[in-house]
Amino acid sequence: MGSGKALRTLTHLQCVRILYKTILKIHRGLPMELRELGDQYTRDEFRRHKEATPEQAQIFMEEWTKYAVTVVKQLRISSSHSAKVFGTPLKGKDLDQFSDEQIYQLFELHEAATKKETNATSSENDK
Repeated sequence: MGSGKALRTLTHLQCVRILYKTILKIHRGLPMELRELGDQYTRDEFRRHKEATPEQAQIFMEEWTKYAVTVVKQLRISSSHSAKVFGTPLKGKDLDQFSDEQIYQLFELHEAATKKETNATSSENDK
């Protein structure tokens, strides 16, 4: 049985679990602060979408799969360079498509990320 056929026989729930576990494994390659933030955000988002409609679930899975692929690519690049830059800039047109709830979640994520960044910088300066 080919891997493509095996994937087609998985239930939606099994696919969600595989993606979730894969993302957490990918996060192991991130710096500790980003890993903690990423793991927490991933857990929260997957919990929030337990009751999603089939259309929402499809979009959710596609977007998180794109995220996983992007992070893997960035980890490969960062391992061959000294720069450790992760993420993808959002375009204005992307933000225009976000709901108010998504904008608020993005703001909370930004706050958490900049707070961790500030704490890491101050810890390094204390040394």
